[in-house]
Amino acid sequence: MSEDNLKTYLANHPRMTGVLFTLLLLLTQAGNAAAGGAYVTAGP
Repeated sequence: MSEDNLKTYLANHPRMTGVLFTLLLLLTQAGNAAAGGAYVTAGP
């Protein structure tokens, strides 16, 4: 999908903008949680 097609689609479907925003927000939070749980303790 080109940028113009995406802009047109989102202009015609305003709810999809909110859905995409929410999806990206959840993915960001899941990434941070996964990265926070993967730590290594060095030493005894």
